[in-house]
Amino acid sequence: MSLRIEILPPGKGSQRVAVEGRLDTHTYEDLDEALAPLLTRQLHSLVLDLSGLDYISSAGIRSIFKARKTLAPHGGKVLLVNPQPQIQKVLDMVKAVPLNEIFSSTAEADAYLDRMQRRVLEAGEEED
Repeated sequence: MSLRIEILPPGKGSQRVAVEGRLDTHTYEDLDEALAPLLTRQLHSLVLDLSGLDYISSAGIRSIFKARKTLAPHGGKVLLVNPQPQIQKVLDMVKAVPLNEIFSSTAEADAYLDRMQRRVLEAGEEED
């Protein structure tokens, strides 16, 4: 099985990408190439929807880590949503992604993003 990547329309400071199939040594470069132009912008968050991901290898984990590393200097985050149970198990085992950055649904991730943005706005108001 191959990897299918769908880049969804961007939101305010956020970019969603749906990943389906197998993310492994044969397909991780496809994800790296698809994400590269997105990571050059100063995104607040890259949301990877993993609901269609059936398998992830260490090469796939490396791709996610690479995206996180690229966004981190600008305060950006990579958020994972809808991981299948087998994908969640792998993420738990390798502790590659902090648990507070994995969400059971897109709605849960959106609520997190809303809270984070409100905190930034509220902090800015306090400084005024």
